Order: sequence, then C-alpha cells, then structure tokens
Amino acid sequence: MNDFDVPAGIDVLRVFCGPDGRHGNALGVVRDGSAYPDEASRQLLAGQLGFSETVFVDDPERGRIDIYTPGLRLPFAGHPLVGTAWLLDLEILELPVGEIFARQDGEFTWITARPEWAPPRTLERYASVAEVEALTGPPPGEGWLYVWAWEDEAAGRVRARAFPRRDERIVEDEATGAAALLLSAQLGRALNITQGCGSQILTAPAPDGTVEIGGRVLLSTRG
Repeated sequence: MNDFDVPAGIDVLRVFCGPDGRHGNALGVVRDGSAYPDEASRQLLAGQLGFSETVFVDDPERGRIDIYTPGLRLPFAGHPLVGTAWLLDLEILELPVGEIFARQDGEFTWITARPEWAPPRTLERYASVAEVEALTGPPPGEGWLYVWAWEDEAAGRVRARAFPRRDERIVEDEATGAAALLLSAQLGRALNITQGCGSQILTAPAPDGTVEIGGRVLLSTRG
C-alpha cells in the first residue's frame, strides 16, 4: 500500500477476512482489463498500487482474468481468485493453468484448485505458535517461505505467516491461498488457518487431489 491514488474502475477488496471482518489481504480488481491492454501497462499499475496482487478482468462472463504482483505476473494465486469470484459472482474462472471452479457458501467464497498449479513455496513447521508470532520479519534465506505451527492439531487449527522474500515491497503477505492449498495437500486434511495479523483461510482436500480454499471477502473501495 502507498500514496498512489487508485484510478477509477478498480475495486479494492479484502480477502480472507477474520471472523470479526477485520484484516484480510488487499486485492485490486480492474473490471475492464482492456484499459490496460498489455503486460507492461498491467505490471506498471500493479507496482503503483502495491497490493499483494492485482487482477485484470479480460472477460467477465467467462471469468478470464490475469494476475500480477507488484513485481511479476502469476499463472495462479489463491486470494485473487477467491476475491474475484466473490466480486463478479462467478462459478468458473479461466487461468493459464486451467478452469477454476468457485462457489458461495454463506459468508464464505470457495475455489477448487490443484496443488501443482501453485507456485513453489517452502513450508516450514515451527514448534509453537509463540515462535511463529515472535518473528519480526522474514527469516534469513531466499525464496518464498510459509512458516506455520499447530494451534490445535486435533481441530486442524494452524497459525501461519508468509514471507515472499523477493525484490518487491511486500515483505510479509497477510493471507496466502496458494500456500494454504499446499499445506493442506501436504498434510492431507482440512485446515482452519489464522495468518498474518488475523486473516482466516479454510481448506478442504478432496479425494481427487484437488483442494478447496475458502474465506470471507469484503469490499473496501468501489472504483
């Protein structure tokens, strides 16, 4: 986030909000992707906005979208898909990796995805919630890191934090659907994850190898 004024036509959402409606990861959604017709203009805007991700909607009826961080284009990402499915009330989203199915269930929006679609993440288990919360920044090293600990293993409750550790302004990611997807697949069970300052991500693996990712979405600013 920075002092750059959000242009007209861009909705700003918070995805994976906590039960109290707070927190969540900011997402910019450009409803008319044709306003930014090429990769260079989209990357520039995503960098100016400074959100973890910005989505460009290229076909709202078919759900064809394009996703960018401030520094690169992504073939798949969790919180942009959950947020866009909620905003546009879509049941299918089209990405380079394939079709993503979405559904609404009360206050939660869910998407179904495959673990192999997610970008690589290092998932590092810590011994306690206190150790996860004590981090004052990303641990030393390179590459995208997701640290987690059991809050209540029997109930599937996890405490997590995420550090992209790449050359852009996002030092810590508040809520990361792709990492939650990978952790749920690795553990082979449904999870209730508290990430960052208090965002909530739910997961549910299926027998066919897919994983559902769900969360609350709220509109911050309508463009």
